[in-house]
Amino acid sequence: MTGYKLLTPGPLTTTSTVKEEMLFDRCTWDGEYKEITQKIRTQLLQLAGADSSSYTAVLMQGSGTFTVESVMTTAIGKNDKALIITNGAYGERIVKMAQYISIDYKEHRVEYDQVPLESDLRSILDEDSHITHLIMVHCETTTGILNPIDMISKLAKDYNKTLIIDAMSSFGGMDINVQALGIDYLISSANKCIQGVPGFGFVIAKLQKLTKCKGNARSLSLDLFDQWKEMDKDGKWRYTSPTHVVAAFSKALDELMEEGGIYARNNRYQHNNRILRERLERAGFKAFISEEKQSPIITSFLYPKDNFSFDEFYRFVKERGYVIYPGKLTDADTFRIGNIGEIYEEDIKDLCDIIENYMGVMAK
Repeated sequence: MTGYKLLTPGPLTTTSTVKEEMLFDRCTWDGEYKEITQKIRTQLLQLAGADSSSYTAVLMQGSGTFTVESVMTTAIGKNDKALIITNGAYGERIVKMAQYISIDYKEHRVEYDQVPLESDLRSILDEDSHITHLIMVHCETTTGILNPIDMISKLAKDYNKTLIIDAMSSFGGMDINVQALGIDYLISSANKCIQGVPGFGFVIAKLQKLTKCKGNARSLSLDLFDQWKEMDKDGKWRYTSPTHVVAAFSKALDELMEEGGIYARNNRYQHNNRILRERLERAGFKAFISEEKQSPIITSFLYPKDNFSFDEFYRFVKERGYVIYPGKLTDADTFRIGNIGEIYEEDIKDLCDIIENYMGVMAK
């Protein structure tokens, strides 16, 4: 894979300077390393628009899924009930977690190319007073659809429910003011829009809610409350942390600020996405998600012709320096292209040239 650029939703293409941070070995007990952890926690709260008197940031070893499960097992008690809103594979994965952990839940499922309606959710909440938690994926990476975070936030306030947002693929690349929205738990990962590498996730948690979660967790390793209590002392993780990944993420946070923060990064992602959708539509690829529901993170495209071979298409693009997302998660025949990472206009235009060339070759 050396030399390829990843057009995926994470892991993604990182800068050489982020990679270089992983060339040094660090001790988990060392004071300087623990300071890196505390720096990251402070910067994450700043990105979230969250005051340290009301919120905390907790880092958790493992993939983003590990971190989502840590919130599920810690924040939802045995007497609670969750309303899980799904329109893609990652929302459905949260349902599977609830089944594994034996959480009482209700799933509200909508089609993969649609977003939940406020009226439907209000009806559910009016009918079921046992629901205590609302859970939704912000950007559903299955398709790239963007779910209505403002609407769900208002519902959580109106009905006094705990709000859990999986912002795995959006935080750092889209403005999400966690405190203003009243989100109780926001979850994301190191290898997404902040442009670090895989190895840990993080949670922006409302202290008022997290402090009440002692003893809830059904897992020792994924106990978010215990992780927070230990980490809050001096930055020490409970168990061995991915030191190289943590250092790389710290650098990635600095580079996000140097780029101009979330506003500037979002503009770059939006610009990438706009060029991609316009050029591929002209080449015969229709986007699966309508423009008004499309996130700037990842875009799904329908196969253009009956005789289209994705495997051949994938190899053609890869041989010319780009790796797109091969996994098909929708019932329709689609593939996905990520707009995030260290990817700029020239990369997207180069990719589009390659795809247009492929379509010309296929037509002959």
